[in-house]
Amino acid sequence: MILYVLKKNKNSKSAAFGKYFAYPVIEETVTLDGLAEHMSSHNTPYSKGAIKGMLTDMVSCIKELLLEGKNVKIADLAIFSLGIKNNGGAVSEDVFTVSKNIKGVKLRARATGELIAKSLNLEATLKKASATTKSTSTTNGGGGTTNGGTTNSTNDGGGSNTGGSGENTNPTNPTNDGGDDNGGLGQN
Repeated sequence: MILYVLKKNKNSKSAAFGKYFAYPVIEETVTLDGLAEHMSSHNTPYSKGAIKGMLTDMVSCIKELLLEGKNVKIADLAIFSLGIKNNGGAVSEDVFTVSKNIKGVKLRARATGELIAKSLNLEATLKKASATTKSTSTTNGGGGTTNGGTTNSTNDGGGSNTGGSGENTNPTNPTNDGGDDNGGLGQN
């Protein structure tokens, strides 16, 4: 269940000024420890510690490969790659310098397989979080049905803007997508 809140665009210079946009409520961030514990609870012969060790090594190896200029694809998760943050263009190749024209690099992640927007849209269930009435409405992303329910969530969340997530957490500028726009629920 993905809880969301509505926020009004208050940027008078935006074409979307005055319109309301949905933002996900993030109730918890699961750490590597939490992921390892969750994975070990799925009838696996591996302990939380063994799984955490493999995941920790995977993270450092992905970083190593990315810094070698390679992309890393994990099926049904994402293709990880590095992008370049440019700092304005140079008028010619001769005057281009890394120090003047490149701000740095950023991590990009493009969903694959089970995590592509089309697949998530079929499985996602959305519920409006309301801090004042504790009344919510539920919309199934794949079916378009609406059901009633309740929630006690008062956290308006917002998510995170991490490179290529495509997720916008800036309610004053909802037209800024924060990264690669692969479509789907939760982006903008």
